[in-house]
Amino acid sequence: MNNLIQPNSEHIQTTKPASVKTLMRSGDFDVQQWQRYIEQEIGFVLPDIQLQWLINAIDHTALSYGLTAQKLWYQLPNNDEIRQKLLDKVLIHESRFFRHIPSIDFATQCALQHQQPTAIADTDSNNDSINEHGADELFRIWSVGCARGQETWSLAMSLAAEQLTNYAILGTDVSQQAVLKARLGQYEQRQQSLIPQHCQQFVQPLQNANAINESDTLDSSSFKETRASTQMHWQVAPILQQYVRFALHNIFEQEPPTTHLQHVIICQNMLLYFRKFDQRDILARLSKQCALGGYIILAPGEALFWRPSNMRRIAHPQVNVWQKINA
Repeated sequence: MNNLIQPNSEHIQTTKPASVKTLMRSGDFDVQQWQRYIEQEIGFVLPDIQLQWLINAIDHTALSYGLTAQKLWYQLPNNDEIRQKLLDKVLIHESRFFRHIPSIDFATQCALQHQQPTAIADTDSNNDSINEHGADELFRIWSVGCARGQETWSLAMSLAAEQLTNYAILGTDVSQQAVLKARLGQYEQRQQSLIPQHCQQFVQPLQNANAINESDTLDSSSFKETRASTQMHWQVAPILQQYVRFALHNIFEQEPPTTHLQHVIICQNMLLYFRKFDQRDILARLSKQCALGGYIILAPGEALFWRPSNMRRIAHPQVNVWQKINA
């Protein structure tokens, strides 16, 4: 869902030209070495066109800890805080609400259909197989690479607009900063105009007190940014918070973010940053987390090479969606 490695001034300060030139000239600085490090840690292949962006991220992270680039390099294996800070600066956490409406609508229809077996079974007292999924089973959606949470909250708004309540949505991202901001559910005015009219009921003026309390977990620079911008932001209605959870998770790793199988997994505009063999591994892991009969939704035109034996592609004119047909 992210535009993960495109420059965005909100998330990183532009490095002074002299500082960048110093890094480039230094015999101790090997930008290809840093490219390989990022790929090793999170799988992202940073193209050469993004080298300036990578250098800015390295320099900004080093300066924030009073280190040189070389000293930063040697700190990374032993300091999780510095490592996460660098990843947060390299990654971009920008997305937008209802970015691909057909995908949101497809997931919403799946949730509505999930409720139907319960309603039908409840009208038949002689039916011993009332809701084969379990009457209380939540309809689960996983938003992979959720960035600042726009896709995740879009899903929650769409389901809530249909008066659904029996669902749980998980948003995950490799950026700690993105996850913290997603939990706040606070956004710029321009984002509100992207929300369909029937979902505007889940938008409300920002409550400054809540913003300050939640921001206690942010680093000092992020905290200052949040406080300075609260006057111009709105927030997602708190009524949706009980249905949504955000977690830090690296999709490049084997361990899943939850033990629950998902009825819908949305992973859009993220796979293109991985090598093809890594894309296959990631998709295989996602299919394991998908419930039988559930769906994986990718971006249109994404991973068209994928030919899994346990999934079948659904013929849909607008959505790139795969259904799990066997374990």
